[in-house]
Amino acid sequence: MLSLASFTSRRILCIRHYCKKTPTKLRVSEAISGSNLGANIKIQGWVRSVRPQKKNLFLHVNDGSSLQSLQIIASSDQNDPLLTFGCAVEVTGLLKQSPNQKQPVELEADKIRVVGECNPLDFPFKIKERHAVEYIRQFPHLRCRTNAFSSLLRIRSEATAAIHSYFKKNGFVQIHTPIITSNDCEGAGELFAVQPQRPENDVDEKFFSVPAFLTVSGQLHLEVMSGAFSKVYTFGPTFRAENSQSRRHLAEFYMVEAELSFTQSIEDLTEVMEDIFKSSTEYVLAQCAEDVALFHKHVSPGHRDSIDYWLRTKFPVMTYSEAVDILNRSSQNFVFPTEWGCDLQKEHEKDNQDHPEHTAAAVDLLVPGVGELCGGSLREERLDLLRTRLEEVGLEDAYSWYLDLRRFGSIPHGGFGLGFERYLQCILGVDNIKDVIPFPRFSHSCLL
Repeated sequence: MLSLASFTSRRILCIRHYCKKTPTKLRVSEAISGSNLGANIKIQGWVRSVRPQKKNLFLHVNDGSSLQSLQIIASSDQNDPLLTFGCAVEVTGLLKQSPNQKQPVELEADKIRVVGECNPLDFPFKIKERHAVEYIRQFPHLRCRTNAFSSLLRIRSEATAAIHSYFKKNGFVQIHTPIITSNDCEGAGELFAVQPQRPENDVDEKFFSVPAFLTVSGQLHLEVMSGAFSKVYTFGPTFRAENSQSRRHLAEFYMVEAELSFTQSIEDLTEVMEDIFKSSTEYVLAQCAEDVALFHKHVSPGHRDSIDYWLRTKFPVMTYSEAVDILNRSSQNFVFPTEWGCDLQKEHEKDNQDHPEHTAAAVDLLVPGVGELCGGSLREERLDLLRTRLEEVGLEDAYSWYLDLRRFGSIPHGGFGLGFERYLQCILGVDNIKDVIPFPRFSHSCLL
């Protein structure tokens, strides 16, 4: 028969034994934070470096949650031929303080188990070697394992969260606008047609009974919603069949679009454009300081100063006429003319040298190095003008629903679109848009 003291003692031993057998699973970022010092933990990730010594084995393991890897120390008898750069491992052991100031914590491993092999000789990225973005772009299935691109993806994730947070905080309703649509919102004709893939001998008939395309913008669908909600937005993929392989164009990219009802002037839109840029950027800089610093150090030295200046300075505003006048006085030799009435081209938008006319109620947010980041306008709410114009181009029947929006409770409204990839280019100083999206699609290229 056991005494109470004996029973309690055995119970404590059992609890200790259980805790030792069931280590706490942590992400690398959580382990590095140091909040679990002294705990028995388990880490799962990929080996970034292996350094065997006579008595000890040193590893660096990363799981994508942090730019910094966790240092693992184990006895040399745990070395394994399969333990190589790039392999996947599961490590359990004691998390303790490290004598190395650059690495405040380290994991003293009880057990290292290889769960995924990797042959480093065949792997296209080498240890401690900085590869050019043009090189890693050739491997869309592997480039997420490089420091620079894993940092980009963490930044992209946090920027997405920041944008959704901004809209929620400011009373916008998120709308999932369709990817397949019968509308050509931009009117530029750069559309991808949607049709089912059928055997050649099948009857060729339209699946939707009308021509259908991949969306180029959610604006028209947001205009529908702006008749019932004062603030709406969408954030999703858009598609342009533009035959371009330039540094600023993609066939598939993400757009942040918003529509505001009861607008009084174009300033209602510019206020939101500036606010969402600054709010989202401040959030990203705070949440991804280490990842952003990597870009500002190795990709775009000195760019952080520009970002800080933009955040603390009110965005300057100029009219179209003022912009044309500045371009005409510029010493730059432009390929395209800059007379009043012409469309401003990319070369004009990027130029950084510091009314009687009738123009549209539209606005663009232009940023150095990227050009147009946001584009927006007040929408025409006057029914008679819209009906006359649709009749002129023979689209009155096709867009009768658009006229209905003006017939039933129409109000002044406006909206804008922000190119998400261009936003990332802007805050990070990345030159090529293909390097800020996981899987770039562009003319003559659709890898994976």
